[in-house]
Amino acid sequence: MLPQLARRLGLMVFTVWGALSLTFVILRIAPGDQATVQLGPEATAADVAALRTELGLDRPVFLQYLDYLGSAVTGDFGESYRFHDSAMTVILDRFPATVVLALSATVLALTVGLLLGVLAGRSPGRLTDRVISGCTLVMQAIPPFWSGIMLILLMALTLRLLPSAGSGDLEHLVLPAVTLAIPFTALVARITRSSVAEVTSEPYIQTARSKGLSERAVLTRHAVRNSVIPVVTMVSLHIGTLMGGAVIVEQVFAWEGVGSLLVSAVGNRDYAIVQGATVLIAIIVVTMNLLADLVNARLDPRIRAGVTS
Repeated sequence: MLPQLARRLGLMVFTVWGALSLTFVILRIAPGDQATVQLGPEATAADVAALRTELGLDRPVFLQYLDYLGSAVTGDFGESYRFHDSAMTVILDRFPATVVLALSATVLALTVGLLLGVLAGRSPGRLTDRVISGCTLVMQAIPPFWSGIMLILLMALTLRLLPSAGSGDLEHLVLPAVTLAIPFTALVARITRSSVAEVTSEPYIQTARSKGLSERAVLTRHAVRNSVIPVVTMVSLHIGTLMGGAVIVEQVFAWEGVGSLLVSAVGNRDYAIVQGATVLIAIIVVTMNLLADLVNARLDPRIRAGVTS
């Protein structure tokens, strides 16, 4: 177990380093220049050159990269020129809002998705299964920006039940959380449905039924427990997609999280914010993947024993 954990930790470090390095390269080769954006279009060439020297942008790229790596290891990504504060401080100020949004969407998706998946999987091929499968297929195909706009038109402008944008309280959280949860709910439901349908055909399920257990007891004690293993894996792997969706949803609903901060930082060539936010997201993704492996090992004895199917 320890060698496997050490190998996974090494892979995590390599993944974060890759995300960090890729972000650095993309920012340097992308059109535009931080000094020009910061000074504005009316700045003279001398002013731009002076600021580039001050920021270290006139140095060889390899030396910039080495300095960048050395600072990133200590968590120092520089200062945001727009906020006049440490980039990581600005990011961490916005981070709780993104966590609340992502957790709310995850809880909603797991609650509804598991319920729909179990209902469909317990009767494969029947009307309930066909209706749920059709609905989840549509839900998974809807892009978040479109569903977000439609929810704003319906719930905010037409019915006037919820605010259309903003952040800070429960009313503002509902629409972005639902928007972010829609495709995730469909994915959870489809995987749960397939897993439940497969598990309910296993001999031990038939044995449990022959012992006189109710259908509810068979599902909750036996079928669902073994069916959630692929769901746990999928949830951890979907964290990256969820964070990407949060970027779009935060823009649509003006939710003041890391996603909207990252989008504005890209447009303004705020290198410090972009690099810090990207590394933070990469750390979250690899950490969730590791936690998923540990939870799977807890749920499935075959993984703890090193048995592969």
